[in-house]
Amino acid sequence: DCPEKEGTGGRKRNLTLLRNKLYMGQRRRTEPVVESTTTAGDHGNLRRSQSDRTEYSQKLQEKMAPQAVSSTPATPPQQDEKEEEEEAVSRRMMARRVKIIAELLQTEKDYISDLDLCIKEVIQPLRNMQIARFDVDGLFSNIELVHQLSAKLLSLLEEATTDVEPPMQIIGEVFLQIKGPLEDTYKIYCYHHDDAHAMLEYYEKDEELKQHLRDCVQSLK
Repeated sequence: DCPEKEGTGGRKRNLTLLRNKLYMGQRRRTEPVVESTTTAGDHGNLRRSQSDRTEYSQKLQEKMAPQAVSSTPATPPQQDEKEEEEEAVSRRMMARRVKIIAELLQTEKDYISDLDLCIKEVIQPLRNMQIARFDVDGLFSNIELVHQLSAKLLSLLEEATTDVEPPMQIIGEVFLQIKGPLEDTYKIYCYHHDDAHAMLEYYEKDEELKQHLRDCVQSLK
C-alpha cells in the first residue's frame, strides 16, 4: 500500500508541476499580445493626454493673462499723488529759476544801458567843458571800469544761457569766474562813494556847476 500511495502522490505532484508549466507557457504566449495592446492603448491615451494638456495650457494662459496683469501690485494712490506733487513742485521750481535768470539778464542789460547813458551824456560832456574846479573823475570814481566789467558779466551770462536748456544753465559758475574782478572793481567804487556824495553836495551849492549838472540830467531824460 505505501508504494502505491507514494506513486499516487508523485503523480499528483507531477500533474501540479505540469499545470504550472502549461500556465506559465500560456502566459508567456499571451503577455506580448496583451502588452502590445495595452501599450498601443497607452500611446493613444498619451497622445490624447498631451493634446488635452496643450489645449488646456493655452486656455489657461488666455485666462490667466488678464489676471496676471490685474494681479500685479498696483501703485498705491497715495504714492501716485506724492510723485505727482513732487513733479509739480519740481516744475514750479524750474519755472521760477527760468524767470530769475531772465530777470537777472534783463536787470544787467538795463544797468549797462544806464551806465552807458551816464558816461555819454554826463561824464564826457563835463570833461569836455574842462571846468577847473569840477573834479569829474573824483565825482564818478571808476564808473567806466564798472561799465566794462558789467558788460563782461552780461556777455558771460548770455553765453551760459543762449541755446542752453534751462536745467543745464550754470549761472553760479559765471559769478565764481568773475568774482575776483567784481570785488576789485566795486571795492574802489564803494570806497569813494561817500566822498563823491559829499562832493556832489558841494557842487550843487555853486549855481554855475549846478546848472551844468541840470543840463546833463535833462539830457538823460
